[in-house]
Amino acid sequence: MSENRRVHFIPPRPVQREKRVGIYCRVSSNSMEQLKSLVNQVSALTRLTAVTPNWLLVDTYIDIASGKSGSKRKEFIRMLEDCQAKNIEIVMTKNISRFGRDTVEVLESLHKLREHGVRVIFEQEGLDTADTDSELMISIIESIAQAENESRSENIKWGYRRHAAQGTSKLYNRKCYGYENDEEGLLAIKKDEAKNVRLIFELYLRGLSIIGIKQELEKRRIKTPTGKEKWSKRTIDVMLSNEKYIGVVRLLHSSEHEEHYISENNHPAIISKEKFEAVQIEKKKRSNVVKGEDGNRRKSRKYSSKK
Repeated sequence: MSENRRVHFIPPRPVQREKRVGIYCRVSSNSMEQLKSLVNQVSALTRLTAVTPNWLLVDTYIDIASGKSGSKRKEFIRMLEDCQAKNIEIVMTKNISRFGRDTVEVLESLHKLREHGVRVIFEQEGLDTADTDSELMISIIESIAQAENESRSENIKWGYRRHAAQGTSKLYNRKCYGYENDEEGLLAIKKDEAKNVRLIFELYLRGLSIIGIKQELEKRRIKTPTGKEKWSKRTIDVMLSNEKYIGVVRLLHSSEHEEHYISENNHPAIISKEKFEAVQIEKKKRSNVVKGEDGNRRKSRKYSSKK
């Protein structure tokens, strides 16, 4: 045996286990533009996962919901549950705005994932929660993203107001019972329904209560706007106060103290203004509450059961 012989210990090479990766994508609606964005998100993140050594794509989570609707993000919740069950070790997402709807939600989710040892990577911002400085940067960038989202919402509202002011809003031609949209999308009278609208106004001015009108409509087998046999008092009451029947449309009218827009002669009228005003006066007369000569308000017995 040679005196120069040497024996070297070679430790076993550790088996490199693949990291289990999940992709999370979210879009704000199911519009064609948003669905294209969704396809691009999934495609880009899938390619990135595929070319990264020792990464294994386990699942893809997709939510389609409004960012401000408050709706439950079922796929996001499923992703969190999979992370908690140790099925996912790395979460890939396009950017912070896709991950959460506000700063609090993003940071709370990140804390939960960190507790389970899950790493989150935001591809667009180049942020990785494995880095110690990332959480501060995430907080700053998410604040900016939230401000941009609010600005976008304000721009949408501004667009609504601008179209309302110019008379170009499609909401001016939103149909109701008695109307239909013509080939150009404008409101046109639907004759069979308009006849029933006129009947309701006539019956009210003859002295019938809303309950009485309901019974008369059902007796004549006239169907409701939704095609049902039974009319609701609420439907009839709303119809009797609907200015659309005199060719008037109000937009953005949530309060008398806020600016709103009125389009007069917007479309053909079913009811004359005189008859409409007569109904409004009659409705006030039939109100349950009246003011007495002494100035005190009390229940009125007249029309109290008929309105």
